[in-house]
Amino acid sequence: MASTQSLIDLIKTELKQAGISYAQLATALDLSESSVKRMFAAGGEMPLSRIDELCRVLKTDFAELSQRLAQSQPLRRELTLQQEREVVADEKLLLTALCCLSQWSFEQIVATYRMSEADVTRALVQLDRLGIIELRPLNRYRLQVAKTFRWRPQGPVMGFFREHVMQDFFAGGFDNDAELLMLVHGQLSPGMARELRDRLQRVAEDFARQHLLDQKLPDHEKRQFTLMMGMRCWLFERFRHLQRPAGVTKAMSR
Repeated sequence: MASTQSLIDLIKTELKQAGISYAQLATALDLSESSVKRMFAAGGEMPLSRIDELCRVLKTDFAELSQRLAQSQPLRRELTLQQEREVVADEKLLLTALCCLSQWSFEQIVATYRMSEADVTRALVQLDRLGIIELRPLNRYRLQVAKTFRWRPQGPVMGFFREHVMQDFFAGGFDNDAELLMLVHGQLSPGMARELRDRLQRVAEDFARQHLLDQKLPDHEKRQFTLMMGMRCWLFERFRHLQRPAGVTKAMSR
């Protein structure tokens, strides 16, 4: 969540871009210039009524200013190691985090899982503190993570997935309607591999968007799906002994 200091810094930037000096602002607010400087100093106080007056001088409103502030905040690409440990330590917090990253609503989480409204609210507050979401009134939220957000590759959350999730996920037959399991092996240039990775990321985003669009459908027309994708520079260990050394491959190709 953006801090008060971030808001003050944004107002200072807006004043500078508008060419309004502290002296001019002091005149507009009927204050001394020293009072204005103290107001913008680190640790200075700025009541909401004063922000309204500043918006008037800047010929804007608080809603527009808040939107600019939200757009100026850098989006998280990953959590710290300690933050991930905190998420994994509480299964309800982890489940709520996964639901939020898939843009589930508060009502959907409560209706789908054995979590009370208080449980989910408490988890949302923690996710707000961790910077994953910006919690809003009525338990609405806005994601504060970049599209490229991912759990740390060797971090606690991925460790949890490897230990408790992957075996369970791949144990399924993938033979029901709308299910698919494929393994494709090949050689790509690093540049093309990165391009393909980005395209797979967009598929995940399409999945999340479709989840939102289908919320208008009645429950009996929806089923729960999980999309798991992975791509890495890797050869299955079982086949490694069959691979020719690189030099031999080049010699045979001549």
